Amino acid sequence: MNAIEAEVLDSPSEYVANQARRYAASNGTEIEHPVADHVFLLYFRGRKSGQIRRVPLVCVEDGDDLIIVASKGGADHHPTWYLNIDADPNVWVRNKADFYEARAATLEGEARTAAWAKMVTAMPFFGGYERKTDRILPVIRLSRGPHEAI
Repeated sequence: MNAIEAEVLDSPSEYVANQARRYAASNGTEIEHPVADHVFLLYFRGRKSGQIRRVPLVCVEDGDDLIIVASKGGADHHPTWYLNIDADPNVWVRNKADFYEARAATLEGEARTAAWAKMVTAMPFFGGYERKTDRILPVIRLSRGPHEAI
């Protein structure tokens, strides 16, 4: 366990917290999810509390980067984790046994269109989430690299 994981505050949802703990303990080998091979852990700093939090999410790989979508299952509002990484794009990623610093960037225009297509091709259920809401689902690129001052 590294210093970030030792400091983490898990989700108040017991199901989400248990999934995150199981993933971290097994390097992702004991996760229960329909697309388990796409699951990773995103660590971020809470915009109000400053505490490090983590959440299991699904991604598609794009070179060395990960692409994620702030869908919240098609809810009419953004997930809290997205509000936090929008406020501070310095994040940490655990993808299987690999743990690293990364930067989050919300994609727009052609970059968003291309990344969205890649996500929906890999996991078609995201198309259903998009149809459930009037909001534009944020598509985020997580790029490996050192944190930057904000």
